[in-house]
Amino acid sequence: MNSDLGESFGPWPMGDDVAMLDVVSSANIACGFHAGDPAGILRTVKSALERNIAIGAHVGYRDLAGFGRRNMEPTSEELFGDVIYQIGALQGIATAAKGKVTYVKPHGALYNTIAHNERQADDVIRAILAVDPELVLLALAGAPVVEQARAAGLAVVEEVFADRAYSTDGQLVSRTKPGAVLHDVEAVAQRALVMARDGIVEAIDGTTVKLNAQSICVHGDSPNAVAMARAVRRALDEAGIEIAPFAPGRA
Repeated sequence: MNSDLGESFGPWPMGDDVAMLDVVSSANIACGFHAGDPAGILRTVKSALERNIAIGAHVGYRDLAGFGRRNMEPTSEELFGDVIYQIGALQGIATAAKGKVTYVKPHGALYNTIAHNERQADDVIRAILAVDPELVLLALAGAPVVEQARAAGLAVVEEVFADRAYSTDGQLVSRTKPGAVLHDVEAVAQRALVMARDGIVEAIDGTTVKLNAQSICVHGDSPNAVAMARAVRRALDEAGIEIAPFAPGRA
């Protein structure tokens, strides 16, 4: 299980990082471009390490005002540099806290864009490889970027979303559309269980889509996020499904 954390900015809180870290096994920590400030990021990293939670760089577009959820078209030179910069920033903070960044998960619009945009995906993949080829990429299950990254030599973990609606082609339904984000705690928990156990999800039109669910995300900024994450964890535990980091977080 993973969650997007470290997204508070100065006096503006976002989610309950400490509570979420008691539930998940991997923390996608903001790197300052879409959210997060250095002091808050450091607090979240330290809290994750205290719980032996894996630390991932949650890299995004340079878009604080839009929380990284607006589509952008940076040049390859810009995106390559931006991803390197963000990973490096989190690596510095993690090193100071006696930890290690072990994976990368793009955020928001960047995540959705690289799932199918070969050029931007290549920019992100090259940036990760340039920093540390041992880093794991967390990417949308079944998307073309999965094989693109593997062909380039990156290890990839395929991710599914317990609290997001899917279209019939396995893509996430745009947040601009009704029903894109799910809020029923127990329904989300059962949905996560089916994903993990059976490798399928019910699409927004009621049809079934096959997914390779290697990691499940519960968004930390969603309403009832902690309750939702706890319900998902409980459902998986009761079904005997082991939850563990896909990459260790200690240096």
